Amino acid sequence: MGVPMSVDVRHDGDDGLVRDTVRAAFDTMHDADRRFSRFRPDSELSRFDRGESGEPSDDLREVLGIAARFAAASGGAFSVRRPDGSLDTDGVVKGWAAQRAADTLIAAGLTTFCLNAGGDVVVRGEPEPGRGWHVGVRDPADPQAFLTVLEVRDGAVATSGTYERGEHVWDGRTGAAATGLLAVTVVAVELTTADVLATCVLALGPDGIAWAAEHGAAAVLAVGADGEILTELQAAPA
Repeated sequence: MGVPMSVDVRHDGDDGLVRDTVRAAFDTMHDADRRFSRFRPDSELSRFDRGESGEPSDDLREVLGIAARFAAASGGAFSVRRPDGSLDTDGVVKGWAAQRAADTLIAAGLTTFCLNAGGDVVVRGEPEPGRGWHVGVRDPADPQAFLTVLEVRDGAVATSGTYERGEHVWDGRTGAAATGLLAVTVVAVELTTADVLATCVLALGPDGIAWAAEHGAAAVLAVGADGEILTELQAAPA
């Protein structure tokens, strides 16, 4: 998916189990990239968009269903159709695939880990007794600085912003680039929701902050185009 991915697992037991499970989690991400990349002409997504694959697979149907729900909830601001009409599910698939990778770890009995997929994070348990995982939220104006550091135990954190990739998120209602916010960080119970909500808020602009809190966000931190922090973090998953 063109993003760095890492997993920190704390587990007293079979090291072979941990290695095999982490490998399986990485395979989940690689499989999602092969199937849903808009840059691969042979991917399922590309073939479906060209009308060459017939009915979508269950996974593609699930991804498109998530996109449709958030498109409706956001009044069309969130869209997986680019302004040129092509299908782009990146706003769903990254968080969806990373959450599936985390679910692979959980299914194998791993209860304490931090999975980081390009800055979007799923955590479980405590790395040390009495302390949650520390997740830094980068300052859009300074790659070496943090706006805040969150302490999260069982939850997910996702950030969408323009400070690295430029204006790559568009408002589906107008087709214009979303420029009202520099960055949005969302904390939620699981990463699919956190990731999609972060993109939704970036598309909606400042009005999306309160909206996200009504659609599954446990906390939202947004940075305005002028660098102003527009909201304070509320209670994150503990």
